[in-house]
Amino acid sequence: MKYGHFDDENREYVITNPKTPYPWINYLGNDVFFSLISNTAGGYTFYKDAKFRRLTRYRYNNVPVDTGGKYFYIKDGDTTWSPSWKPAKEKLDSYECRHGMSYTKFKGVKNGIESEVLQFIPLGFLGEIQKVSLKNTTSKVKKLKLFSFIEFALWNAEDDMTNFQRNFNTGEVEIEDAVIYHKTEFKERRNHYAFYSVNQKINGFDTDRDSFIGLYNGFDDPEVVSEGKSKNSVAHGWSPIASHYIEIELQPNEEKDFIFMLGYVEVDEANKWESKSVINKNPAKEMIAKFDTVEKVTAAYNELRVYWDNLLGKITIESGEDKLDRMVNIWNQYQCMVTFNMSRSASFFESGIGRGMGFRDSNQDLIGFVHQIPERARERIIDIASTQFEDGSCYHQYQPLTKKGNAAIGGNFNDDPLWLILSTTEYIKETGDFSLLDEMVPFDNDVTRAKSHFEHLKASFYHVVNNLGPHQLPLIGRADWNDCLNLSCFSKDPNESFQTTGNKKDSQAESLMIAGLFVVYGKEYVKLCNIIGKTKEAEAAQVHVDNMIEAVKKDGWDGEWYLRAYDYYGKKVGSKENEEGKIFIESQGWCTMAEIGKEEGLVEKSLDSVKEHLDCEYGIVLNSPAFTEYKIEYGEISTYPAGYKENGGIFCHNNPWIMIGETMLGRGDNAYDYYTKIAPSFLEDISELHKVEPYVYCQMIAGKEAFKPGEAKNSWLSGTASWNFYTITQYILGIKPDYNGLLINPCIPSKWNGFKMKREFRGAVYNIEVLNPNNVSKGVEKMIVNGETITSNIIPILEKGKSHEIKVIMG
Repeated sequence: MKYGHFDDENREYVITNPKTPYPWINYLGNDVFFSLISNTAGGYTFYKDAKFRRLTRYRYNNVPVDTGGKYFYIKDGDTTWSPSWKPAKEKLDSYECRHGMSYTKFKGVKNGIESEVLQFIPLGFLGEIQKVSLKNTTSKVKKLKLFSFIEFALWNAEDDMTNFQRNFNTGEVEIEDAVIYHKTEFKERRNHYAFYSVNQKINGFDTDRDSFIGLYNGFDDPEVVSEGKSKNSVAHGWSPIASHYIEIELQPNEEKDFIFMLGYVEVDEANKWESKSVINKNPAKEMIAKFDTVEKVTAAYNELRVYWDNLLGKITIESGEDKLDRMVNIWNQYQCMVTFNMSRSASFFESGIGRGMGFRDSNQDLIGFVHQIPERARERIIDIASTQFEDGSCYHQYQPLTKKGNAAIGGNFNDDPLWLILSTTEYIKETGDFSLLDEMVPFDNDVTRAKSHFEHLKASFYHVVNNLGPHQLPLIGRADWNDCLNLSCFSKDPNESFQTTGNKKDSQAESLMIAGLFVVYGKEYVKLCNIIGKTKEAEAAQVHVDNMIEAVKKDGWDGEWYLRAYDYYGKKVGSKENEEGKIFIESQGWCTMAEIGKEEGLVEKSLDSVKEHLDCEYGIVLNSPAFTEYKIEYGEISTYPAGYKENGGIFCHNNPWIMIGETMLGRGDNAYDYYTKIAPSFLEDISELHKVEPYVYCQMIAGKEAFKPGEAKNSWLSGTASWNFYTITQYILGIKPDYNGLLINPCIPSKWNGFKMKREFRGAVYNIEVLNPNNVSKGVEKMIVNGETITSNIIPILEKGKSHEIKVIMG
């Protein structure tokens, strides 16, 4: 069953049934001010940090699901309805939600009234616009009552949900004209307030939630709306809200527009007050004036559309396959922008409280984003590196408001440092900006301990070298990429976290995944050192890479696949000797990407084993067989039911590692088959089973041993987005930035006759046509650049400001 369809021309997903299997959401905002919005207007807004600067309230894990948002109620006689269907839930004559690039539109029709709500955040603006349009399509005069509604959160989302004895006494508001100001704690420790405005004279307002809704009512039937008149309530403590009441008369075929704005203001200490206890409203009034007409709003909306035209125009393909083209050209790139902005902090599966910007996560998110806005990627790399320590270890996350690292979800994840080499080298390959390496970057955000960014990379590399176990393989620490494989935890207490509880001391548990990761990015580190003239450093580092390759061959191979790890006791994990969890995806992915033992056939055997043991209809499962009992020496992984999350679930983040491994062998059919199994646009027809959005990747799909294989969870904020974009564009389509140009090395399905890609690269446009006359999967026979044949498969850096024509003949 479908719930909507793709509109590729407008770059929108159009939802026509409001009762989606789970709320299908969108993100508004591109820089520091953001909103999450569902297909029925649920969600919330925040400035920079979803924990410390949340403007509006949302209720996670609530019944009914998706409760709290930015709502409108239209009262037409005795009928009350909402353009977004919720919260009123009155059946509409027609409903449509269009999620686009940083905007969402709702269209609802009821009893001859057409409504449209456009919601977006203008570029560089700390406010969200809601343009409400109402049209009377009947031959009679219509008298309507319009009520707006938002619920203010008390800024700190965690405290907001727990500290009721205080918070029920702190809420403060001001009302002036048609603007409601939320100023809780402004007189003491805050220099910021929020406001909600409308560009019309209002007939009433409410700012106290209980007065508006009624203590025993829900969002679907507020007391004020039911009675048809505001109470002009002023919140003192309790739960501040903002609701405008407007009486509207529409002649036949008449249309009226209303512009609402939810804004955030910061003022300096010297200018906080207009008079005693009255806040300085001038900044808010200036913001409101910028968008107080339909013309101004339309101009800002068009500017946003052009912004996305430019961003998405940097890489476009024509493959002849609509499902592939819309992923590469639109939705996958869009999701990469969102994950860059959010890391793993705020989605409908992440509350915005427990996790900030991840060290590992943000480095990986960059590889799908760096081509869009390289200067922001550069800034992010420096922010990430600043949370590192001199020994190469790092905080696992940092809060975006302060940019300082914290150990709220633990530390000592020994794969973390290596990802900095990934993001840095991908940034330099994309931009040619080697100056990043000379940037002075602090350790632990202490400027007195700053060293060049290159020294941070060196520390990352040698953190592995200095933390090897008995088999000369990398120590896993608390965990590696798989946070749930806790080989040093041994937890018996259900009230403690696997990620933060104390590790067993002096653990010698080792990771084959980190071993493969080290070889891949160790080679990159060596290559970078040679390019910048640090040949002695390159030679020294190469020795360690070679030693790791030999260690994996000697003690990391299990006969048909790579081991996953050695546990605390030195026993094999991910071996045919194990009863459960015989084979894991992570070490197969990274060791095949590293091509360890390729000449001896290890890579081919490993990938054949993945196909035999891990592949299924919905993707590649993480491990098999799944665990059916708790193994205390393995930790959280064995706590999940079989087939879910890390225990035999399809973790979409790591499926691309196998795809890349397949391209190393030239097996394009296998690589693309794996790609289509988890790409959301290919799954639209099973939305009822899949549940989450058919336009963005999710983190996890239930695996073959699950109760409900194919059901997905944890959409939007996942490294899946960047890795799939990176894999399809750079390894399957094979257009890969390098230090000296664009490397062309496609590995495509053999039935393909070719494809086209337009690629902006270092100020020039490369129009690349790949022809596959002999229907091979891999191999470049000839390349013609601007009419001249070249012998290399690297297109050199071409003249900026011009378009260049490249023809690639595979063979």
